Amino acid sequence: MIKRRARDNQLQKNKQLLLKLTVSLHQPLHHVKEGWIVQPLDHFNQQNSNTFPQRFFVNEAYWQHPDGPVFLYIGGEGPLVEYDVLTGHHSDMAEEHGALLLALEHRFYGDSINPDGLKTENLADLSSQQALTDLAAFHQYISQNFNLTHRNTWISFGGSYSGALSAWFRGKFPNLVYGAVASSAPVKAKLDFSEYNNCLSKVREAFAAVKEALMSGNINQVASDFGCCQIPKDPYDQIELMESLADIFMGAVQYNEEGVLMSINELCGIMTNNSQEYQDGMEAYNRLIYRFTSKEPCLDISYEKSMKDLMDTSVHAGRRGERQWTYQTCTEFGFYQSCEDATCPFSGMLTLQDQTKLCTTLFGISQHSLPARIAFTNTYYGGDNPHTHRILYVNGGIDPWKTLSVVQDGTEEGEEAQTIFIKDTAHCADMSSRRVTDRSSLTKARQEIEKHVANWLKTAAQEKLEKGTS
Repeated sequence: MIKRRARDNQLQKNKQLLLKLTVSLHQPLHHVKEGWIVQPLDHFNQQNSNTFPQRFFVNEAYWQHPDGPVFLYIGGEGPLVEYDVLTGHHSDMAEEHGALLLALEHRFYGDSINPDGLKTENLADLSSQQALTDLAAFHQYISQNFNLTHRNTWISFGGSYSGALSAWFRGKFPNLVYGAVASSAPVKAKLDFSEYNNCLSKVREAFAAVKEALMSGNINQVASDFGCCQIPKDPYDQIELMESLADIFMGAVQYNEEGVLMSINELCGIMTNNSQEYQDGMEAYNRLIYRFTSKEPCLDISYEKSMKDLMDTSVHAGRRGERQWTYQTCTEFGFYQSCEDATCPFSGMLTLQDQTKLCTTLFGISQHSLPARIAFTNTYYGGDNPHTHRILYVNGGIDPWKTLSVVQDGTEEGEEAQTIFIKDTAHCADMSSRRVTDRSSLTKARQEIEKHVANWLKTAAQEKLEKGTS
């Protein structure tokens, strides 16, 4: 959900893990089958007969046929890969419980989109409500094709936006999915998510220095210092530069040791280094220089190019996901990471006004309509105070998104806890497979998740037994 650089790094990490897995032959790719389901474009309009192809993956390697459980990994705002049913904590648990592993790609992302699907007039069919109904239809499709019955207990999994979908799927379709794990799930929609940017004074000092350099006319020097592909003469290019620099920190804070170019500790080491090379009057500025964190030939800061990418409605653009996700922020979620608050370290140039203006420019959606749209989302799903059962919310202490999730139990005494809080981990860290280098807090959290899933499956089996004997 942060800008493309950190998300691309995470996707690249997933591909590397998949390659490693394939080479090791621990879980060869021939176990994974790709499939397609034809879905209605609009589940809520019976007079609309248009459809789209939706992609999914199946891994039967662990399945204890015919009564083993079903573990459903829910796709989010990007393409699915075979990795999603080959590795990860949900896959580890599937091996333990003999589960059928499934993953469904989100409508309008990756390959699950019609050729003209990204045109503005067709994006009306892109929403979390439609996506949840896709999951319900997929449940029926899989049940028919694999001869599943009430004896097959379904558990859903997801992280970040797809974590919210996992929680919402259980909340809206409790008859279909018995329990849900929602990792780093921002279930509360919010227009101005400025809390995302709370950070260090040294970072604030550095961004102030960059802004001052731009304002005082040293534009060519700034472009040279940060290895920009373009000279940011246009104010919007200058905002792009600030956003790109902010991405370095936002990516590190959100994902930390989970596949970004620098961890928080490494970045803080640079920002607080006392060595001689940083002792001149521009020390904070020098610490920020982009070459510390980028392997790219140059830093692309063209606002015009960013807008061109967002306006691209071709099929290949669907794999990037930026246009679709921007549409969903405009119609459902907000999540705009502005920087007008006095506590924000990056730059007052990153305004809510500029970000929401994209809604009008790209889709003809009025900025004034956003608060009502976001309020509806929270009313429909329950925000961060949902009255739901058997949903486990997992959050990391250094993940900014935790403020939009459920982090405190609202359960009655004697009821099963619904939250796990991992003090020193980042966004979706619990979703990775176990590693010997994992922090003890992460290991303990995964054990707690495993305990919940095992209890759900045990309770489901007992309920079915009681129904069968009554």
